[in-house]
Amino acid sequence: MNIVVLGAGAVGAYYGGQLARAGHEVTCYARGATLAALRARGLEIRTPEGAFQVGVAATDRVEALGPADFAIVAVKSYSLADIGPVVRHCARQGTTVVPLLNGVETAERLALLGVPSAAVIGGLTRISAIRVAPGLVERGSPFQVVVVGEFDGRVTERASRIATAFRGAGVNARASDRIQVELWQKFVFIAALAAACGLARSPVGPLRADPLGRRLLERAAAEVVAVARARGILLADDEAARVLGVIDDLPAAMKPSFLVDLESGGPTELDILSGTVARFAEQARIATPVHDTATVALADRARR
Repeated sequence: MNIVVLGAGAVGAYYGGQLARAGHEVTCYARGATLAALRARGLEIRTPEGAFQVGVAATDRVEALGPADFAIVAVKSYSLADIGPVVRHCARQGTTVVPLLNGVETAERLALLGVPSAAVIGGLTRISAIRVAPGLVERGSPFQVVVVGEFDGRVTERASRIATAFRGAGVNARASDRIQVELWQKFVFIAALAAACGLARSPVGPLRADPLGRRLLERAAAEVVAVARARGILLADDEAARVLGVIDDLPAAMKPSFLVDLESGGPTELDILSGTVARFAEQARIATPVHDTATVALADRARR
């Protein structure tokens, strides 16, 4: 298959490298040092199972991106508007757009940027990968999950073909007939973890070991579940407890990417995490004090 990667950071470069190694034609849209590295050395991927290098095409010219089977959009959510014109260019050529961003409003945001809705399918990933250097990515955990699906619940040929391509590259991938629910399940996890660890300025281990810290995690998860149900998302009765179980299995030293961004002083995904929870809660007239507090307190810290 012909695949475009828009956002050759940790997630985009990792999956681009795996797909290229599996024999697919991969083109990365990149700039600056990343573009230079890709042209000089290709992608280098390090995993617990070993390391490899693979060549990929790379360009910073939008017009050089021709029709493709699908395009992986893997920028941070706060960079989506910047990459929007490139996504729109790909979609208008018939390329299926697969966003692997955090949050539950990516499809709507892409539509506002002029990307045809029919070109976009739902997508999510669960992976722990870091960008070590331009063109060099390391996956430190055993899991690498990709789920794709149509928003109307159909399991279409295009969704199945995309999932098959990822599976052929060694990824635990599948096509879902309930992608909206699965996006919210991931959102409960990442929004709760980001809010609690961000407010406490703590990795997950010390936070969950403290009775008040655990209560913070529990309440942060329960608030997102309540918002989801208010919006008609059919989450399971034990969803908050399931998410706490996932959090309990995380390594004690693990920091969510939100906390890493916060500590670095750079932009964060606060608006699409706790900010979105607080906004949806206001619309539904329900209380979300943990996420309201995170939205105010962490944005204020970022500005200072």
